[in-house]
Amino acid sequence: MKAIINRLSGVFLFLLLACTNVSAQYKTDKLFYGVAYYDEYMPYDRLDKDVKMMKDAGINVVRIAESTWSTVEPQEGVYDFSHIDRVLKAMHDAGIGVIIGTPTYAVPTWLVKKYPDILAITPRGQNQYGARQNMDITNVHFRAYAETVIRKMLEHVKDQPAIIGYQVDNETKAYGTSGPNVQQLFVEYMKEKFKSLDSLNKAFGLDYWSNRINSWDDFPSVNGSINASLTGEFAKFQRKLVTDYLAWQAKIVREYKRPDQFITQNFDFDWRGYSYGIQPDVDHFAAVKALDVAGVDIYHPTQDHLTGIEISFGGDLGRSMKNGQNYLVIETEAQGFAQWLPYPGQLRLQAFSHLASGANMVSYWHWHSIHNSAETYWKGLLSHDFEPNPTYDEARTIGADFEKLGPHLVNLKKKNDVAILFSNEALTAFNSFSFGWGARETYNDILRPFYDALYKINVGVDV
Repeated sequence: MKAIINRLSGVFLFLLLACTNVSAQYKTDKLFYGVAYYDEYMPYDRLDKDVKMMKDAGINVVRIAESTWSTVEPQEGVYDFSHIDRVLKAMHDAGIGVIIGTPTYAVPTWLVKKYPDILAITPRGQNQYGARQNMDITNVHFRAYAETVIRKMLEHVKDQPAIIGYQVDNETKAYGTSGPNVQQLFVEYMKEKFKSLDSLNKAFGLDYWSNRINSWDDFPSVNGSINASLTGEFAKFQRKLVTDYLAWQAKIVREYKRPDQFITQNFDFDWRGYSYGIQPDVDHFAAVKALDVAGVDIYHPTQDHLTGIEISFGGDLGRSMKNGQNYLVIETEAQGFAQWLPYPGQLRLQAFSHLASGANMVSYWHWHSIHNSAETYWKGLLSHDFEPNPTYDEARTIGADFEKLGPHLVNLKKKNDVAILFSNEALTAFNSFSFGWGARETYNDILRPFYDALYKINVGVDV
């Protein structure tokens, strides 16, 4: 097994070296090799030791702060950036760059207590506090406090030399938000699009089952609609909420960032226990327009189930988002679940596979396994003992290779003769009948076999 993997690694390296460089809007002069790092999660202080181990592994960038709102603002108007400050200083002293995230994808308790309407109302009812991404991203109170904490954080860190880029929010979606305020926004959106109710009723066939709308004031919640065209339009509207929300955050960040710093977002994909297909809840191609560089989170089976297809699919989509521009793998697994612990040589194969699709960064979620809460057994590059292990030792070889070969492997260009055309709207329409009428297949069940077949005969694809 090890000999086969090493041979395949050599093949990937040959293919990579045969690529040519690309001119793009955002370019870096080196490969980024990184980890997510959460000082505020640590059971005890070990920052200096972590930095030393990162340096030994060739880690040259860390990603921080995207989930820290309750830490940086423990009470309304009270700010504590000490965790961020100490990490920024330590990384700068070590020559490690930092991508800092806006801390808005998980809200603090005091904010929900003050404004309970921040928790999104979905077709299943109002969300409860506890999970991340439980808020209504259109809520006026959420937006006001989110803007304040973003500005306070960026004002505090904007002159820190370690920061190479900013991540807006985290795997953002609309999270099913569809309460009365969102329904009213949808009505305004429909007024702008269709101008008249006659046009709207005709477009969606709302005479069926007496669904016709004869007054804008009577426009019902779409949560109970049986009209797939109308619910499809609402899904398109919800994707637009995500696009507008990320553009809003990016505009704020742009007021503080330096010209040499980038703005990104970690887009994820349809989830089947791993990254599988087109994301139903985000129009990646629209949302990425507000960003300097696309970022993706790619998770995949490992061990005997490692095929490379998920890595390639996520990479091809990430590269295609900005018309061939190189992208960042902001999250991928190191050890992950128990069944994802890579065989010897697989971590290397995975890393170079990301580069083969045009990635300029490979970054693991996360550096250290977490000692409590919901993701205790999603293991990082280090296990719970924080000591070197075979996966970490292999990561050291990747870091050394990235440092040595980086000038040849950065900003690689792929030129493909084949493309797959997809549609978020077609996805919504197809899935509405799948879920409503008992069909087992979804849009991604149809799309992926086309991609998989091309991958297996070594045909490169744009999306």
